[in-house]
Amino acid sequence: MNDERRYIQIQGVGQEFKAPKAPGGRFVALQGIDLAVAKGEFVTLIGHSGCGKSTLLNLIAGLARPTQGVLLADNREIAGPGPERAVVFQNHSLLPWLSCFENVHLGVERVFGGREGRARLKERTDEALALVGLAHAAHKRPGEVSGGMKQRVGIARALAMQPKVLLMDEPFGALDALTRARLQDELLVIVQKTKSTVVMVTHDVDEAVLLSDRIVMMTNGPAATIGEVLRVDLPRPRDRVALAEDPAYLHCRKAVIDFLYTRQAHVEKQVA
Repeated sequence: MNDERRYIQIQGVGQEFKAPKAPGGRFVALQGIDLAVAKGEFVTLIGHSGCGKSTLLNLIAGLARPTQGVLLADNREIAGPGPERAVVFQNHSLLPWLSCFENVHLGVERVFGGREGRARLKERTDEALALVGLAHAAHKRPGEVSGGMKQRVGIARALAMQPKVLLMDEPFGALDALTRARLQDELLVIVQKTKSTVVMVTHDVDEAVLLSDRIVMMTNGPAATIGEVLRVDLPRPRDRVALAEDPAYLHCRKAVIDFLYTRQAHVEKQVA
């Protein structure tokens, strides 16, 4: 029987890259990463630039293989990309000559096309666009919609494949503050509906606290590792306005800021 408390398992993972100018010709990006993510849990990875957040997310996605350790999803080794793990990047990566519908339909067809008819594939695509509030823009091309809408298409494309795990690499990082806040609120609703397991990279403290069940704080690179894991015990559904003065919210926010800008900032100065 699968243990849902350890749906994603990262065991003793390290990652090195070739770097001719580094000592020994190798750059150690990650070292000694141990983490378990429960089914339906929302986990964010946070840390300063160069701490290996995106590298770790790519390993979970199967876009790279670790030089040390092993990663498991649903008790199976992650040996490459798979439709059970969908990725949403900061760059929406939409094909500009296709409509929003067609961009989402591409992913649906890739995953389900071999066993489902056209009507069901269209239904899946329509459902995903409706879930992110874009049914009205289905036939518009990416150049005809806003940056926030493009990101929603990217999320719809990922969700349409019905992944077991949703991986997000700073998906709102390039957006203005108001659009970012609106999409964060929408993501809270979507995850509540889909019961998705989410691992998300962010550099935004408030975003991490608002969205997460746990926040994984990374130490500075090179040889970055997990410095601390903070549990965010705030009830769901969450309301950003109500949480603004909530003592538990403020406590979590202070804990993350203390880690990033006091303890890790001090380490950065020592390294320099």
